[in-house]
Parts: sequence; C-alpha cells; structure tokens
Amino acid sequence: MSELAKRSMVGALLVMVALAAAVLGGYAFVTLVALAACVIFYEWRRIVSGWGFGWQVSGFVYALVPALALLWIRERFQVDGAPLGVELLLWVFITTWSVDIGAYFAGRTIGGPKLAPAISPNKTWAGLIGGMIAAALFGGLWVYLLQLPTILYGLAFPFAVAAQLGDLFESWLKRRAGVKDSGTWLPGHGGALDRLDGLVVVATLTAAAMMAGWL
Repeated sequence: MSELAKRSMVGALLVMVALAAAVLGGYAFVTLVALAACVIFYEWRRIVSGWGFGWQVSGFVYALVPALALLWIRERFQVDGAPLGVELLLWVFITTWSVDIGAYFAGRTIGGPKLAPAISPNKTWAGLIGGMIAAALFGGLWVYLLQLPTILYGLAFPFAVAAQLGDLFESWLKRRAGVKDSGTWLPGHGGALDRLDGLVVVATLTAAAMMAGWL
C-alpha cells in the first residue's frame, strides 16, 4: 500500500470518529477530547524530555487549552438563542482539515520556494496559499449552507495561516529534539501531535473569538 493510500485511509477513519463524537456530544465527545489531550501531553513530554520544568508546564497548557476550547464551542455557542455549537465545531474541523489537505496537495503539485526550510524542508509557499484557499472555500461553503455568522468568512484566511504556524512550531520542536514524528500511533501521519497541531490553534482562536464577542 502506498504512503498516500495509507495516509488517506487513516485520515478518513479519524474524520469519521471525530464527526461522530462531535454530533453525539456528551460523554462520547468529552472522552475523545480528553483522550486526545492526554496523548498530546504525553507526546509533548516525550519530545521535550530534559528541556526543563517550564517546557513540561507549557505542554500541559498546550494540551489543556484547546481541549477546553473544543468543549466550550460544542456546548456554549449560540446565535439569537439557538444552539449552534455543533455547527461551529464542524466549521473548526472543516477549516483545519482543509488547510492540511490543501497545503499537502498544493505543495506536492506546485512545489516552488520553501516556506521555512530550516524548520520544515517540505513545506512551501504554494502549500500555504493552497491551504488558505481551501480553508476559505470549504469553510465558507459551510458558513453559507448553515447560515453561520458572516465574520467566519473573514476568519478562515488568518486562521489558516495560524494553523500553518502551529504546524511549523511543532516541526521546530521535533527538529530541536531530533525526532521525525511525535509518535507512531497513526500510520502515515505519525503521532497525535503531528495530526492535531493545526486544530490546537484553530480551536483556541475560535473559542477566543467567542469570548471576545465576535461570534
């Protein structure tokens, strides 16, 4: 089986699990979020082993904040009194996944100048732009179909960039630690941190936008 096929199969399975838990809510979603946070923290500690206590604390915050953000979005988001937490949560997922997929295929197809060769040699400017366009298109389509707040049209671009920065930060951590992947749990993807680094950022920013009254 090719690497792309393996990556696609595992990715599709992860998407189905995430969507099912998000729609079901309750213990199913809480359990999935808690499990993801625990694995992220475990992988973070593995990467920064020996870096000092401050890095351990940072990892706890890095895992906890987006977990709380996802739960906050799912349970608390409303528009004119109507609960739309599931719909906004799915926008977070769609935007993050679109960035990853758009960047992957644009980078491989177009190539070109490297985005940050000293940190992640495989990432390109074409990938960044492709990810931004994909996030705007698919995230925007979801906003249009579900009639979500129009500000989400404008947030797709900066959130896509933020997701890529989150990816680069995780790449920097691994490069400093001298490891290729954060783990080996997910064939074709590496570890949970490799797969969720963009979601960590987008979920946190979306919850922050809610708290700021933008949503």
